[in-house]
This record gives sequence, C-alpha cells and structure tokens, in this order.
Amino acid sequence: MLSIYEKEKPEGIICQFGGQTPLNIAGELEAAGVKIVGTTPETIELAEDRDRFRQKMKKLGIPQPESGMASTLDEALKIAARIGYPLMVRPSFVLGGRAMEVVHDEDMLRRYVQAAVDVSPERPILIDKFLENAIEAEADAIADGTDAFVPAVMEHIELAGVHSGDSACVIPPTTIPQKHIDTIYEYTRKIAIELKVVGLMNIQYAICNDQVYILEANPRASRTVPLVSKVCGLSMARIATQLMLGKKLADLDLKRHQIPHYGVKESVFPFYFYPEVDPVLGPEMRSTGEVLGMADSFGLAFYRAQDAAQGRLPIEGTVLLTIADKDKEALVEVAREFADLGFTLKATTGTQEFLARQGIEAEKVYKMHEQRPHIADLVTDGQIQLLINTPKGKASKVDDSYIRKAAIRQKVPYITTMAAARAAAKGIAAIKQRQPGVKSLQEYHAGIQ
Repeated sequence: MLSIYEKEKPEGIICQFGGQTPLNIAGELEAAGVKIVGTTPETIELAEDRDRFRQKMKKLGIPQPESGMASTLDEALKIAARIGYPLMVRPSFVLGGRAMEVVHDEDMLRRYVQAAVDVSPERPILIDKFLENAIEAEADAIADGTDAFVPAVMEHIELAGVHSGDSACVIPPTTIPQKHIDTIYEYTRKIAIELKVVGLMNIQYAICNDQVYILEANPRASRTVPLVSKVCGLSMARIATQLMLGKKLADLDLKRHQIPHYGVKESVFPFYFYPEVDPVLGPEMRSTGEVLGMADSFGLAFYRAQDAAQGRLPIEGTVLLTIADKDKEALVEVAREFADLGFTLKATTGTQEFLARQGIEAEKVYKMHEQRPHIADLVTDGQIQLLINTPKGKASKVDDSYIRKAAIRQKVPYITTMAAARAAAKGIAAIKQRQPGVKSLQEYHAGIQ
C-alpha cells in the first residue's frame, strides 16, 4: 500500500469505500505520512471504541442495549448477571460477525468463553443485551463534518439476530411506524454531525418495545450504499467523494423524497456448493453477494429479489410447514395466506395439530426419526415446492438440519424465518395477480417526487 502511495503520489487516500479493512489500517497509514481524505482516523477510532462511543450516545440521549466487555469468564458472568439473558456475544476486532453468537443461559456463556481464542484485556469479549423479537433497521448518512443528509431508512425483513449482511431489507419500510422512522432520521443526523463524519456513515438500529436503540455505527460505506443509490436515484459514492474533497451539503441542494416504489435487497448464499452446511441464518455472516428487486409493490419487489437470488418462489403446489413453538403464533396468518393462494399445506405433527386447532387444514408428514416416507423423501421425490422450517434451536432433542439440507440438494426454495415467510406469501400473491412489466431504473427515478 505504502509503495503504491509513494509511486503514484496521490492527493490522499479514501478509506471509506473498502469495507472494514481500510478503516482498521487508517491510523497506521496516517502515522506513515499518508493523507486520509474524509473522515479522520480519530473519528474512526472513536466509533470503534465501545466505551467512548457509548459516552457519546449518552450525551446525545440515544438509547443503546445494555452491554459490557469481559476479559475473563468471571467478568462475563458478572456482566450477564447485571444485564440478563439472552446475550449477544462476540470477540472484538472481527469482520462479518465472525464467532458472534446469541447466548441463552450460563452454560452457553461458559462454553463460549472457554472456546474463545486470545481473550485478554487487549482483546475482550463484547457482551450486549440481545433484544428479542426486535425489528432491525439501518440508515446511511452523507455528511460534510457539520451537516448530514439521510436519503432513506431500510427495514430488515428478518428480525434482530440475523447479521445485517444476510438479512433481506426493504426501502421504504413497510411495517415500521412513522414516528420511529422520524427518530431514526433524527438520530442518524445527530450522530454523523457529533462525530464530524465527512463522507459516508452507516448506522444500525433495533426497535424493541416501542423504542429505537442504536446497535452500531460504521464511519464508512456499507454494502447497502448501492441499494440506496439505485432505489432513491442518487449516487451516494459520488456525492460523498465531492464532500471529502471540500464541497458542502448546502452546495448540493439534496432533498429527501417520497419513494413511490419498493426496493428489496436479498442476500445470495453459497449453500448449494456446501450441501452439508446447515443454512440457518444467525449473527455470523454467511452470504457471498446480494441482489436487488424493484417493483411498485413490496410483494412483487420481494418476489423479484428471490428470483434474482436463484430462489424463485412457486406460484402453485405444496408448501411444507415445520415450525418451532416460539414461531407458531406468527404461523396462523402465513398458513392462511398460502391456503388462500391455492397451495396444499403439509405439516409435521406438532405444527399440523396446532393448525388444526386454528381451523386450518394440513396433511400430516413425518420426520426422519418417525417413519417413512419422511420429509426428506417427499422433498427428493419433488412433492414439495416450498419449505418453511424455523429451527427449534438449543432446546430440541432432534437435529432437523437434514430438512433444510434436503431442500438445498433438490433446489427447493426454503425459508427459515416467519418474517421471510410472510414476505414470500405477499410476493406470490403479487405475481399471481398480474403479469408484471419491466421498468428501467430511469423510469423508476422519474416517478420520485
């Protein structure tokens, strides 16, 4: 890097467009005499320093989940006793949520700390209160050091606990109340201005019990920047570069517009190439790319995003439901929607009995340990067109991962969260209602007021 810098003699280096790695070395580059263009290494360090960042949020009156840092098992147990389970735990200084885990009890926490490598005062474990059943959202800000502009808020389709890089997300939000969207705009501007960000910043939020919490802030371009740029009709990278080179937001006359269409980002996963890997999503990032679906309705945009990610949703056939107890309340609406769309429903014993109590008819199917033909046989024989399976997790005595693995081997679309199942039902309904036309990006942008 330094050799290239010395040979090319550029005016400076922009660290914001290369993910986390350039931020990690920005301080070293500056110390070696390199001019860092845009947000300073000091601000980058502040955003990465949990204690200093927490103090800033306290000053601004922005809520954060309770948290702590532990260098030993005893410290971790004390933090857990103070803030309560479940917890989100992760090592410091990692990329892509690696080794991040939701911990539900003391046994899990002990196992996690004992398995962690290089835990020390210099490399502590980060422990946060995990906000259950929270809606996640994020916003990208373009800032000039004294002012900030937020083009849009993105709503994650999966609930909190799925890494932001793996979760589908939609612009504009479809279920977040306007008061919370306004709060996210306000918090994002306040933080970007307080930290004196010049260029781009991404901030992730969780909405839990009618309150907006900040989860983390990254003073760089995030993977959502191309999505926001295309959906909102502005080039965020170009505008951010102009600001880094000295322009002010006041010179650019940026305005937030009502977006009359929807854009859905869906992640692309490599599971087909690794058929023995359980494809359940969690805090550790597993996607290898992403696609964008755009349409005039959320359902159709979601359908197009699934299609682009090679998970085309069926418009007829049989849906297999095998749902964990914690998700059954959300199942009723989803099952009714699929039945109304003309799908045949099949379900495992517990799910089938639950649906019967709700007056929803589903044919019983068997798990592998029960009898044949079982779920994997039905999937292999082409009798299932869509699989909705939410994992039972730590409490389950039976490993159900073979169900999801069978779907991957046979290229049957599979869904592992109820939020995505609801979105899939809406997408199938939209595609069945009409034959959609294709519009160019320019046509979508022309409709923005």
